[in-house]
Amino acid sequence: MIRESKVQRKTKETDINLSLLLDGQGISNIDTGVGFFDHMLSAFCLHGGFNMELFCKGDLNVDCHHTVEDVGITLGSTFSKALGDKKGILRYGMCTIPMDEALATCNLDISNRPYLVFNADFNTPKIGDMETQMVKEFFYAFAMNAGITLHLNLVYGSNDHHIAEALFKAFAHALKQGIKKSENSQVLSTKGSL
Repeated sequence: MIRESKVQRKTKETDINLSLLLDGQGISNIDTGVGFFDHMLSAFCLHGGFNMELFCKGDLNVDCHHTVEDVGITLGSTFSKALGDKKGILRYGMCTIPMDEALATCNLDISNRPYLVFNADFNTPKIGDMETQMVKEFFYAFAMNAGITLHLNLVYGSNDHHIAEALFKAFAHALKQGIKKSENSQVLSTKGSL
């Protein structure tokens, strides 16, 4: 079964077209109008092995908030739709990524119980054209709309670019682990469903 989905989401603030293939080769074509965000999403696809086409036209004349948040909402819901009934997946994923002086960890549970724990501080208000506050907002939007419990922790780091990149890469590797198919075709839950 091919695990893929396409979603269009249009509001007064953003117009998003997104297609996602979970079992891909890490190929991406991304244009959100926010250069650093595009860089992080490209790294997410490459390290997660996800193929993604994403085009977003947002109200960047205001700031990048609506664009980043709405992409998180759309990507989270697209991910959930592509994953389907979640039967036979490993469900849990964890990864620690070093990025030069920065070290970040991600632990997640694809559980249908959305939650975010985010412990990472940035030193500057922006990385390129992306506000550093929006890193947490992206992960929150993704977790709530994908239905995952997501814990992201910065162990240490001083360069904001490295901090953000370590978080996105750890997330990608943990997610790739969580969606892997196991030999068991059942839902990994004593309740029988997630």
